[in-house]
Amino acid sequence: MYLKKPLWSEGVEKQMESETETAAATAVGELANSLKQQRVQREITLALRTGLRDARAEFSFLRVRGLRSLLKILRSVAESDSTIHFFCQSQSVPELQVVPVLFQHSFKEDSVDERVTSLDHIFTVDPMRVTSPSTDAEVALALRVLEGCCLLHRESAILAHKHKAIKILMNILSTRGALEQGACLDALTSLMLDSSANQLDFEACNGIEEVAELIRDKQVDENLRFMFYLLLIST
Repeated sequence: MYLKKPLWSEGVEKQMESETETAAATAVGELANSLKQQRVQREITLALRTGLRDARAEFSFLRVRGLRSLLKILRSVAESDSTIHFFCQSQSVPELQVVPVLFQHSFKEDSVDERVTSLDHIFTVDPMRVTSPSTDAEVALALRVLEGCCLLHRESAILAHKHKAIKILMNILSTRGALEQGACLDALTSLMLDSSANQLDFEACNGIEEVAELIRDKQVDENLRFMFYLLLIST
């Protein structure tokens, strides 16, 4: 026996089909977004590992390459909230932390203890490891990377405080050239932003007096003097 479908059933079936298609499209969209997010996270992780590997190198030109890669990563990460959130999460993993590498290599100063005190290495099979000093370009890049880390991840400023960042940066500010001084000013501002510990370190290092002295120096570039002035009135 063949029964005709009621007229109202067609509307119900169409509505059910529409709801099914919408749910399927939503599920597919969520899956695609999830896969895209996982891909981006893998790319960021791989780029961080590669950049940090070069930033730990013994030769300055390799460290410069690594710092440029890290700076490029930070600029890409800053484009969306999701990538910023993932970068902040990645900085809780010791092998992916950027700030310690900067202070252990690019900002590292040769100490007396590290100088060669004997010639025993000449008569051994194992070669002596020699680390090239940081160039001006390397220090400037490292300062930009430090600035980016502190702006994207506030805990990076706390981590930098453990490495006596303010003291090291004040030394760079007073001994390096215009290229490093400009980057150093921006890095100092990002370090002291919402960080009372770094602000206290700045006061302990007589930072205000140092900046005021640089402002009075007529040989300093006019743009830098203006940046010094902005830093002075913001502290």
